[in-house]
Amino acid sequence: MTRGGFERLRDELDRLKRVDRHAITKAIAEARAHGDLSENAEYHAAREKQSFIEGRIAELETKVGNAEVIDPPTSGDRITFASTVLLEDESGKEIRYQIVGSDETDPPRGRISVLSPLARTLIGKSVGDRVIAQVPGGKKTFDIVKANFPWPE
Repeated sequence: MTRGGFERLRDELDRLKRVDRHAITKAIAEARAHGDLSENAEYHAAREKQSFIEGRIAELETKVGNAEVIDPPTSGDRITFASTVLLEDESGKEIRYQIVGSDETDPPRGRISVLSPLARTLIGKSVGDRVIAQVPGGKKTFDIVKANFPWPE
């Protein structure tokens, strides 16, 4: 994964452990103080949220612990994982993407998964190449205009 993606996961893990975990423990204690737990909706909701938080903590600890952080390339015209790429479609519209790990995808912000059909088509290609990729709207042709430029966070 990219350094930015790693830092976002690490920050989420830290927030869950330091803030959310303590808040839910307090909410469970307050709900428990209301008496009969069998009909206490607040208690059951808090326990369910606690279960979700603990599951997410375990998932993030695994991902962060096993992460291989790759810094994006900043030069060259060959497209690899973490590359930024500027494409031009048949109508002349320019589209900017960064190829990221599956935990980092954010298509509205131009971050596409390395596993996506477009990213798989682009990897290994170079500036000046024309590619045909299967996208949700069907097959589209793109010209690779630029690669490996800085991506603003």
